[in-house]
Amino acid sequence: MKTPRYKKAAHLLVIAFCTICIDVESSSSNRDVEQVDIESVNLLKNLSDTRMGDFKWQNKPEKIAFNKEGLVVTSAAKTDFFIDPSNAKSTESAPFLYQEVEGDFIATALVEPDLSNTWNAACVMVFVDPSNWIKFAFENSDATGNSIVSVVTRGTSDDANGVRLGEFRKVWLKLIRKNDIYSMLWSGDGKQYFMARLSKMPTAKKVRVGLEAQSPLEKEATHKFHYFSIEKKTVENLRTGA
Repeated sequence: MKTPRYKKAAHLLVIAFCTICIDVESSSSNRDVEQVDIESVNLLKNLSDTRMGDFKWQNKPEKIAFNKEGLVVTSAAKTDFFIDPSNAKSTESAPFLYQEVEGDFIATALVEPDLSNTWNAACVMVFVDPSNWIKFAFENSDATGNSIVSVVTRGTSDDANGVRLGEFRKVWLKLIRKNDIYSMLWSGDGKQYFMARLSKMPTAKKVRVGLEAQSPLEKEATHKFHYFSIEKKTVENLRTGA
């Protein structure tokens, strides 16, 4: 006796559905494993308002929260790091959470900025001194919208707009030091990185490395930093980060 065609079709649909379920469960498990690995080196998970470890604040904000999302910072209105090339006006008012680091390193962050206003940004920052620093950001640029932006300051600041990120809410940022050369790379998934910029800074034994949150215009902004790590390592290739 032959099986009716409709029964065969139904049987095949059941097999396909079960296969999809297995794939989804497998993907979910992979994500859970990746999350555990990420959390194991996330420096933010061990911090609290009263337990800062080796971290310090430059321009400590009034509103800070350490929770399961990582670090949530509300930057006040008109806060920024920028030395205007048109008039040399220096602004150093944005919240900056940092460690002092000696030698080569890889600093990696997963940022989710409040992009509701122009120039709002969540950044990874290297601060050599008040006249020399790098700010690598996911920013709401006036020129390119939500995009990768880098500001390299050597006496005065420049302002370089990079790739547009459209509907992205979170972005991985990586800032790497090798001797006096710094590379800036970004990623949408934390795996494949693309170089945005390569710059040289003045020689310094130690620099401040950390997270900066800004809202340069008239409204405060609440930014989220889900992950931050500092790896004391020398990379072979600054352009790829490997």
